[in-house]
Amino acid sequence: MLAILGGCASALLVVLFTLTIEQIQQLYLTKRDNYNSLDSISRFDLPILGSLVILFIGWLTGYKYLRTGIPFVLHRLKVAHGIIPFKNTLNQFWGSAVALASGFSVGREGPAVHLGAACSSYVGHLLKLPYNSIRTLCACGIAAGIAATFNTPIAAVIFVMEVIMREYKIHIFIPVMLAAIIGSLITQSIFGAKHEFEYFSTITLGHGHYFSLIILGVFLGILAALFNKYLVLLVKHSTNLHIIPRFMMAAFITGSLGYLIPGAMGTGTSAIDFSLANHWQLGLLLSLLAAKIIMTMTALGLGIPGGIVGPVIGIGAIAGACAGVIATQVLPGSNLASDYILMGMAGFMAATLNAPLAALLAVVELTGQLEIIVPAMIVITVASVITKQAFNNRSIFTMQLDVQGLIYHKPPIEEALQKIGVLAVMKEKLNILTNASERSIAGEVVSTPADTLVINKVISNKESSGKNTYYWAEFDADVPLVSLPETKNSHGHKESEVEYKFDGKMQLHQLIPLSNQATLAEAYLALVEQRCGGVYIYQENIDDIIGVVTFEQLRYYLVEGKLI
Repeated sequence: MLAILGGCASALLVVLFTLTIEQIQQLYLTKRDNYNSLDSISRFDLPILGSLVILFIGWLTGYKYLRTGIPFVLHRLKVAHGIIPFKNTLNQFWGSAVALASGFSVGREGPAVHLGAACSSYVGHLLKLPYNSIRTLCACGIAAGIAATFNTPIAAVIFVMEVIMREYKIHIFIPVMLAAIIGSLITQSIFGAKHEFEYFSTITLGHGHYFSLIILGVFLGILAALFNKYLVLLVKHSTNLHIIPRFMMAAFITGSLGYLIPGAMGTGTSAIDFSLANHWQLGLLLSLLAAKIIMTMTALGLGIPGGIVGPVIGIGAIAGACAGVIATQVLPGSNLASDYILMGMAGFMAATLNAPLAALLAVVELTGQLEIIVPAMIVITVASVITKQAFNNRSIFTMQLDVQGLIYHKPPIEEALQKIGVLAVMKEKLNILTNASERSIAGEVVSTPADTLVINKVISNKESSGKNTYYWAEFDADVPLVSLPETKNSHGHKESEVEYKFDGKMQLHQLIPLSNQATLAEAYLALVEQRCGGVYIYQENIDDIIGVVTFEQLRYYLVEGKLI
């Protein structure tokens, strides 16, 4: 139910984002992303005007909140369980809408991931869910956002598992699937059931073309490695520049290239249309390829908000069209140009993002061509192997995070523990004493059942911080407990209370407060130095204990793989 709720909210926000872009473009374009309808001066001015608007939005919200997109979401998933700052989300919505509407070579999937994650995390934060649940809900929002953007629910699920979460777990897989279905249903009800590239005709590639597909895969792998390398270098060397000259430089380069080659502007759909219309002119295609690569690298490398998948698909399509021109001269077959365009889209996306399965399913769903699977797998496999083994290329997202100094992975112990919330394992059977003496505590420890923890609550005085302190009492298991002989009072009756020796045997561990939203990873970090004791869990008031998680529980789980 939470997956459906979060997916619905995220999909509606992404649909609103898409409608915002279309409404802006309707002011000056005859068709979405068709910048050929503008005169050359307007194509030069439009990115400059767009960058000024983006800078103004950034100034209103604060320039430090301009980090957006998939790398930022990956970072927040690791350091904040997917909770996204609200001002970053504002910059993502309005900044990316303006960037996409003004001709920058950026994609829609980056904003879709960011907006989907932010919307679902807000829902989880509002409901005060445990952080591990918010993380899963965040993945649901991402899947719903991608499905709502491209109407590709299967590719959305695989993208989340392969690129965002980087794991396949059934307890995550099912809710993510539900959210993707909801996102796709919402976008179909508003925009219709058609996919973006359904105009591609039936694939005619046969066994005789497989050798040329291998060569295409090699070329795409090399191109992807060079693209990732120089994009990351641009990100690295531009960080010392102020945001204003960076954005204006990106706008000037985009406007200048758009002045000469309008097909290179926008997300990549116009580049694909241009490739289909001019697939016999190799010179035009090569100039379009160079322009698209430069525009994409400068826009993303200099910080323009937006995604990378759309332009990457466009670059791959142009590269495939170039290969199709050459292959048509030596190989038989009809409509080879469109076939090679699809191969280029799949291969370049897989090699750039290091996401072969997501790339394959995305192209299959976008085109509705099942015949693409076998030839696309050949291109994707070759491109992925070449870019990884020959050039040690990685996903562009992790490379961006490295160069920006943002955390995107944690030690394996924390990775394992952050998937379990403290509410699921905390000990709730507590015998809480108040300001008790050590002798009284010792007696309670001995008389209390083994599955119940004895807690001494020390109430602070008014002059202190006002926060109560909790101590968990336990006897050292290595030293036997010795009871004193029973004594008789003056009337000859036995004492009702038995006294115990506890010198050096009883330990009082001061418990560390931890929110009920926390995971076992936070408990582990709080206790790892002392390697004993525990944390107490509170819900709203830090002075009210609702349960305890001990270090022994964490140790047992890490050693045995199960909880006690």
